[in-house]
Amino acid sequence: MAFETLFEKYDHLVILDTETTGLACGRDEIIEFSAAVVGRQGVLRQYDELVALSPGNFVPEKIRQLTGITDRDLRERGISKEQACRDIAGMLQGNVLIGAYNAHFDLSFLYYLLLRHGDPAILKGKDKLDLLTVYKDRRPYPHRLSAAIEAYGLSGQVVNSHRAIDDVLATLAVMERMEAEREDLIRYVNLFGFNPKYGVEGKAIGSVTYKPQGYQPGTPLYEQ
Repeated sequence: MAFETLFEKYDHLVILDTETTGLACGRDEIIEFSAAVVGRQGVLRQYDELVALSPGNFVPEKIRQLTGITDRDLRERGISKEQACRDIAGMLQGNVLIGAYNAHFDLSFLYYLLLRHGDPAILKGKDKLDLLTVYKDRRPYPHRLSAAIEAYGLSGQVVNSHRAIDDVLATLAVMERMEAEREDLIRYVNLFGFNPKYGVEGKAIGSVTYKPQGYQPGTPLYEQ
């Protein structure tokens, strides 16, 4: 396992991903939460759970087609939001770095889940790494996870399936290739890029520095 520079500072990495009912973190819901807890020797734990919907809510048809997750799946196999919050709190104990591809999106949804059904204070003081920001500094548009998988020669090894656990493992594989390419991931901690045309979507994360980031790589964002 790589990430020696990161493990000089952190005991574990928690790479996470969500599937949701939509794009509005204050209104829509997480329907699948997945994570990989990573130590110096590799993946220590994989977590993948469907999360039950609030009463009266449903999976929109577009999301069902994208993810394959149905209302019935969530009724029969979804854990409660409270249980999901307890599980997440357990994973985030101690000196951990939270990583995700397009981390602002996932962390925004996670914050609202914890606010309503758990304790959002578990995110306080936790450093955060956005692999999308790193990728935009490395490669030109397009910047979806599927593009990163192809660019780093990972096609056939991992998939961007729009199921959270697959995307977690794909993000981790991309992150390993990024580290092998250039050992500067530590410099992106708590530094998120945003599209200057649209600005930061929703509420900014207080512990994160946001900087405008274009579609073409240039001077690394941490040097701007």
